Amino acid sequence: MPNAIIFGATSGIGKTLASYFIKENYRVAITGRRLSLLETIKEESPSQYSIYENDVQNIEQTKTVFNQIITNFKTIDLIIHCSGVGYENPNLEWDKAYDTIKTNIIGAMHIYNLGFHLFKKQKFGHLVAISSIASLRGNRGAPAYFASKAFQVNYLESLYLKTKEVKGGNVYITDIRPGFVDTKMALGEGIFWMASLEKASQQIYRAIKNKKRRVYITKRWNLIAWVLKIVPSWLIKKVM
Repeated sequence: MPNAIIFGATSGIGKTLASYFIKENYRVAITGRRLSLLETIKEESPSQYSIYENDVQNIEQTKTVFNQIITNFKTIDLIIHCSGVGYENPNLEWDKAYDTIKTNIIGAMHIYNLGFHLFKKQKFGHLVAISSIASLRGNRGAPAYFASKAFQVNYLESLYLKTKEVKGGNVYITDIRPGFVDTKMALGEGIFWMASLEKASQQIYRAIKNKKRRVYITKRWNLIAWVLKIVPSWLIKKVM
């Protein structure tokens, strides 16, 4: 029976992906800050779910939880990092920016490192991270969030390059870059091209199963990504 860890699985994409892998006969360790929600999820399949209360900002707690899961599962086939925060912060309020940094940069990088070291030792494993199309450019309304996602995708690419150090070629890195998905992470009003949670999660699940290197969710966001990569900053400043 394969084993998976999903960080940030109390709701949204993490919770939905967990249910998909349970149907695939995985044992799934799920983490989150709200223990009561984790307990409710576990009731759906008590023999396959393991639950761990965890705040990814707490580095020592995360390391302890990670080691507990490894002790229980012995080997890990898949790690999915879904934890994240996002704020609209046009006034550059430091508390919001700092919370973003602690979760989306420090917390995320810590989990990426734990996963990579484990997979290098095992000589196999698949690390999946939910970043964002926001990683491609800056944004005046949510500067820290967009910058944190840029950090994530560059760090993930670095880990992808480091997989060369693992003999056998059986360590995989997948960068999932959603556009707007109908979860609490969708920032702003009047959001266009909002994907349902189910549709987005299904596409993410297929990308994981196919071990894609990177993928935009939903597929039509590939067009926006292409535009964002080529449009000059002065034009973005003028029209957005």
